[in-house]
Amino acid sequence: MFAAVDLGSNSFRLHIGRHDGDVIRVVKSARAPIRLAAGLDENGNLSKAAMQSAIICLENFREILNAYPIEAVRVVATNTFRIAKNIGDLLPLAEAAIACQIEVISGEEEGRLIYMGVSNSIAIPGERRLVMDIGGGSTEVILGYGHEIINVESFGVGTVKQSSKFFPDGKITQAGFDASVLSARSTFEDAAPPFQPQHWRNAYGSSGTMRAISDAISKNGFGDGSLTLESLNTLKKYCIQTGQISRLELNGIKPERVSMVVGGLAILIGLMEEFKIIILHPIEAGLRMGVMWDLYLRSTKRDRREQSVNNVVAMFHADTSRANRVAEMACSLYAQLKPATNTHVRHIYWSAMLHEIGMVVSHTGYHKHGAYMVENADMAGFTTREQRILSKLILSQKGNLKKISDGFADLDFAKAVLALRLSVTFMHSRVELDYADFSVKMKNRIELEMKQDWVGLHPTVAFWLQKEIECWREVGVEFVVRANL
Repeated sequence: MFAAVDLGSNSFRLHIGRHDGDVIRVVKSARAPIRLAAGLDENGNLSKAAMQSAIICLENFREILNAYPIEAVRVVATNTFRIAKNIGDLLPLAEAAIACQIEVISGEEEGRLIYMGVSNSIAIPGERRLVMDIGGGSTEVILGYGHEIINVESFGVGTVKQSSKFFPDGKITQAGFDASVLSARSTFEDAAPPFQPQHWRNAYGSSGTMRAISDAISKNGFGDGSLTLESLNTLKKYCIQTGQISRLELNGIKPERVSMVVGGLAILIGLMEEFKIIILHPIEAGLRMGVMWDLYLRSTKRDRREQSVNNVVAMFHADTSRANRVAEMACSLYAQLKPATNTHVRHIYWSAMLHEIGMVVSHTGYHKHGAYMVENADMAGFTTREQRILSKLILSQKGNLKKISDGFADLDFAKAVLALRLSVTFMHSRVELDYADFSVKMKNRIELEMKQDWVGLHPTVAFWLQKEIECWREVGVEFVVRANL
């Protein structure tokens, strides 16, 4: 069983599913209308009340998760977690509440996961399709072919802000609605050409917003549930005639979701006008289903992050033979250092594979350029936190250690830094490493023991080790080298 928790700007949602043949069957779902984005003040900070609601919800989700034999859980957070200035106050409390790490994913990664959920739910192999998702804080548009993604864009426009900005106090006017649609169109217009109809066969709407709008149309006599400009404008006309969100009576729509429908309706009209869409098909699949498929693929050794690393290595023409040598040595040294957990095992491998990509910019400061590139690159499958860890490791591979010493509170991270630095040193010195020749330990200090004749066989290593001793001393870590094996 796999579990996906989606911490959205509008709602927090949970899916627990079981892989069954060609599908993942959902066995348990839960939803809480947190409306986290509405808790942002004018300075971009979340209110204490909003944070408390989030924590209570996550504690409830934890109880649900504990009741099932789950193989893997992934908790992803979207736009409000990305933009809230005080999110650092909420994250540790939220992670403690649900007892899982929370991954704040980029808009592009959100789009990829949405598409993965949709593509695995549609039994039309090789279909060229457009997928759209309107959330509480952002809108994702993805063009794909079968299971492959061709293009993905994330836009910072969502139902919560659209409702509060253009329908203040719940008042719906013709001018407000027209301004809302125009605002949405202005957000999408520059990115629209690659997503227009000549590039795809069918268009799908994956979010709860899309499905709610479809229900509002079909269950209130405005159409058959198909999302067309005609049916959307009919629903829009009804909203304007009613004049107030609180007075809208929409069969099939819970009262607390009505404002989301109105804000989403304006965005969707803007999308369909700007992207020239005739008909959009709502679908019961999206981010949470994509997260579960991603977990399933990881369990079968088909981790998208591996392909992302390979793509970046190829894009920047890094020397793969050197990268593989450093990666092999770093992983072996890290195992010898006996980390308390496996948290950084893949991080050290990936950072070693990527450690020289910055050479495309400069051969002297390549570690700094590589660190920046990895932290800011669009890398499918990776979270912002993971890319930040890789960036720190790449930055740490040479030079002073003060720039990353804030990470040394995590001893396993410090061990990863040591393993990577030693591996880069040995690679530069053309050392063919025989692990019977030396041993390395790191607790309160670093201890490196080697055979008496090893330095004689590799004369430049003594020079580099002396510099290494000095670097660690600068951050208060003693580094002892003994030649007595």
